[in-house]
Amino acid sequence: MDATSPAPQETASSGGLSRGCQWLKALRNKFNARVTEIARKTKQIGQQDPRRVYHSLKMGLALTLVSVFYYFQPVYDGFGDNAMWAVLTVVVVFEFSVGATLGKGLNRMLATLTAGALALGAHRIATLSGRTEEPILISTFVFITGSIVTFMKFIPKLKARFDYGMTIFILTFCLVSVSGYRDDQVLEMAHERVTTIIIGSCISIFVCVCIYPVWIGEDLHKLVANNMEKLGNYLEGFGDEYFKVSEEETQTNDSEPFLQAYKSVLTSKSSEETMANLARWEPGHGRFRFHHPWKNYLKIGNLTRECAYKVQALNSYLNSEIQTPIEIRSKIQESSTKISLESSKALKELASTIRKMTRTRSADPHIANSKTAAEELKTLLKTTFWEEEELLQILPAVSVASLLLEIVECAEKIAEAVYELAKEASFKRTDATFHRGVVQPAPNNIDASNHTITIAE
Repeated sequence: MDATSPAPQETASSGGLSRGCQWLKALRNKFNARVTEIARKTKQIGQQDPRRVYHSLKMGLALTLVSVFYYFQPVYDGFGDNAMWAVLTVVVVFEFSVGATLGKGLNRMLATLTAGALALGAHRIATLSGRTEEPILISTFVFITGSIVTFMKFIPKLKARFDYGMTIFILTFCLVSVSGYRDDQVLEMAHERVTTIIIGSCISIFVCVCIYPVWIGEDLHKLVANNMEKLGNYLEGFGDEYFKVSEEETQTNDSEPFLQAYKSVLTSKSSEETMANLARWEPGHGRFRFHHPWKNYLKIGNLTRECAYKVQALNSYLNSEIQTPIEIRSKIQESSTKISLESSKALKELASTIRKMTRTRSADPHIANSKTAAEELKTLLKTTFWEEEELLQILPAVSVASLLLEIVECAEKIAEAVYELAKEASFKRTDATFHRGVVQPAPNNIDASNHTITIAE
């Protein structure tokens, strides 16, 4: 072996060191890329809704304020370890919106007070019965109370608004009544826990309401208006997409925004119901008075979804494998396009009515126009020119026409629901009707500052 050539051990060691350095470099690059991706997504989340950043800061502030009860010795001496219940309450109660925080806070305070009082009464009755019967009576009270309250959670109206409160009721009743069997200071313990829970709830509500509040009712208001506008945007472009002139254009581009936006309306039911339940807890604010008719938004939302399902069925005919020839479609193009455009304008006007909270019937002319076009379309469908064509060819066009007729009815129902909301919510009136008239000059023998105005019928 040549003396100048490297030993096999040195070559293997050098190769392993090189691979190790490359692995560490790749690991560092992968870590940096991962950190950059997390930072980018975090920034994106904050930019999508800046209220999320404010909510996080508000949560930190509420926890800092409530921690005072544990850090300061005079306050700790008054509450002891039960001061931690205030901190736990803030963590559990503090929510993104005012309605959610108020709902949880009031539920927790009311449930804690009533359950604590009943538990103390149950403990007192069990104590008077003697040491032997005491655990039997306490167990009986826990069984009866837990069973009744749990069954009450199946009642829809109670579950919608007081589900969290009933859970806290069961928890508090069991903690106070059962722990009272071993602890003689049950009254003092119950008083301290109730007090700290009320303090934690009040701090959460104060911070949530007074510092950059997020009103869930406003979010529901905007959601309902935006959903109607999405349907309006779809109908506005449907006519041009369906009645394309050339065969090369008949395949629709599904990536068009207006062809996809309506799909979010189909899945908004649970969000609307949750928002409406939470909005009922919110006090009057801005243009939303106390006892605002939030249930009307659910009615409008249901009607909007009913229309969205018809739009979804309509959308299925854009790229259907079986298409009616263009020369046949053109026979119903004018009336169908008019229905689509007028229904679109009506839905957009109704969305604007909700968004601006104005009491106007600006959608009525568009609904009337769409109904006129619907009558024209019905007349065309009753004519005999279909008899010259094959049924399989004309069926898609007839189905589209039928769906458009149903959408006209849906738009009319939505309009009535919106007008009902405007009336019950006392939207601002903007209708001003001016009549043509003639201004007659006053006679010479009368003060010139006076004029006679005749209003025409």
